[in-house]
Amino acid sequence: MSTYVYGITAASHPSLPEGMGGVGDPSRPVRILRAGELAAVVSDAPEGLRPKRRELLAHQNVLSEIGAAGCVLPMRFGSVAPDDGSVTGVLTERAEHYLERLRALDGRVEYNVKANHVEDAVLHHVMAGNPEIRALAEANRQSGGGSYEDKIRLGEMVAAAVKAKESEDGAALEHALEGVADAVSVGPESTGWLANVSYLVRRETAEEFLSAVEQVRKDMPHLEVRLNGPLPPYSFVEPGPAEPAGTAAGGTDAEAG
Repeated sequence: MSTYVYGITAASHPSLPEGMGGVGDPSRPVRILRAGELAAVVSDAPEGLRPKRRELLAHQNVLSEIGAAGCVLPMRFGSVAPDDGSVTGVLTERAEHYLERLRALDGRVEYNVKANHVEDAVLHHVMAGNPEIRALAEANRQSGGGSYEDKIRLGEMVAAAVKAKESEDGAALEHALEGVADAVSVGPESTGWLANVSYLVRRETAEEFLSAVEQVRKDMPHLEVRLNGPLPPYSFVEPGPAEPAGTAAGGTDAEAG
């Protein structure tokens, strides 16, 4: 049977609670595989596993339990190896990388911040800050709506100004928060958000980070700011050397939202 991998810890990490279950229906018992200074938290992998809410939560709950007792390198949902030996082989081959990551991430959590414009508020900003757009909008209004060409031109000007404002506000949000984080990981642009940024934060300074997020909300009320965390530091496990062929394969991120 193949092996499902939840995360990687130091071999000295405290033991798991008795009878902990993971993914699958019924849930598969969670166990530990050790290799040198490292350990992997695993279970048997159920067949036909899909990223349903129940399974995503089971994966996340195992990681939360492990992380409460010490540093863990979280694997994405769906990380499966052919067998236990493949997992311990990866631990051995990538030991230097994993040990470095455990040291770097110890005592730290991830917060993900996403932001988008509040439509009416950003249009007000765009109109207030661009005399040319204001003038054309007023000319169109006085002429009963303006010609087809003028309407198209106004729409294009507004769209371009909003796009520029998205870029400006995304950079401003990232800059406002990076000073209270140890590291920053910018998510892919094709997410539907003007900003999608993960921050690595020390547990003892989490309140300072949360206060900074609230300050951003006050300073930029035209933004909808969504905060998710604390999370296991998914975005900061890599980069690292490629996994040996035929071993654990990354799956879907267990983070919701």
